[in-house]
Amino acid sequence: MSRQPNINSAEGLRAFARDLAGLRGVTGKTDIAAVSAGLGLDQHAVGHPGDDCAALPDGHGGWTLYAIEGFIPGFVQADPWFAGWCGVMVNISDVLAMGGTPTAVVNAIWAPDAASAEPALQGMAAAAKAYGVPIVGGHSNLGADQLNLSVSVLGHTHHLLTSFDARPGDVLICAIDHRGAYRPPFDNWQAALEAPHKRLRDDAALLPDLAATGWISACKDISQAGILGTALMLGECSGVGMRVDLQSILRPPDVPLDRWLRSFPSFGFLLTAKAVDAPRIIDAFAGRDIAAAAIGVVTEGSALTLAAHTHTATFWDHADTPYMGLAPKELAHA
Repeated sequence: MSRQPNINSAEGLRAFARDLAGLRGVTGKTDIAAVSAGLGLDQHAVGHPGDDCAALPDGHGGWTLYAIEGFIPGFVQADPWFAGWCGVMVNISDVLAMGGTPTAVVNAIWAPDAASAEPALQGMAAAAKAYGVPIVGGHSNLGADQLNLSVSVLGHTHHLLTSFDARPGDVLICAIDHRGAYRPPFDNWQAALEAPHKRLRDDAALLPDLAATGWISACKDISQAGILGTALMLGECSGVGMRVDLQSILRPPDVPLDRWLRSFPSFGFLLTAKAVDAPRIIDAFAGRDIAAAAIGVVTEGSALTLAAHTHTATFWDHADTPYMGLAPKELAHA
């Protein structure tokens, strides 16, 4: 792909939707369905599988949050320092998406020797310092065949945001920090590495601050599945459909739409809210120079529909083809 797509015709839009739905970043999330089925889990299990973090009541009116990421070996071996940085960064994003504040990092690293592990460890240490979240322990194996990495972050919130509470009629908001660039050779849009540490921490604090207002009905951080795959996960978890207006999606200059839709941003979130509250949420992001806009609406049903000009095309229908397999029970058994 990596071109300005032809979405001016019904046929062109349908082809565009098919191409995006077939990307590995999107289809890879279907692995979750197989694992959830193997463990006998649904979204009503302890911790609410399907959300960005496991959320457990702390017994004092709040929630303890657990996030974990295991990384594709090819990514870790191609850019180990950046993989270490991302290990901290993406888990922090998961905690933020649930209205939480990250409190601690642990990791598991496998490497042939200490020298091979060093770049990934340095990346983790740099990110932990930048975001102000300490690394408190983990697991290490310096006798492995190759470098591999997994990182987990602990957090807490008193104002829980979930992926389960988007409702028909809500506005879908996309907020992404455009102040960055791609880090070759992947589609990682990196807006954090050169940012002042205070800015990173203050930007991160915006999500729990917004959660406390009660304006947000549901939230999810934009993952490797991109804007559309993330919207699909959010729609399935909430048992709803969504209509995304491709022409409303803000993107950096000179970035083709298809690449932007498959990008993994360092700071990117999808949020839903009532129409009356959406402008206040958008203004809050704008106040921190983060690009945010209403890009669609939550609908009845189960289809994620793309709209451009006067045309529409179905991207995915999670009732016909389960995505994570974690729809509400009443929808999953319909």
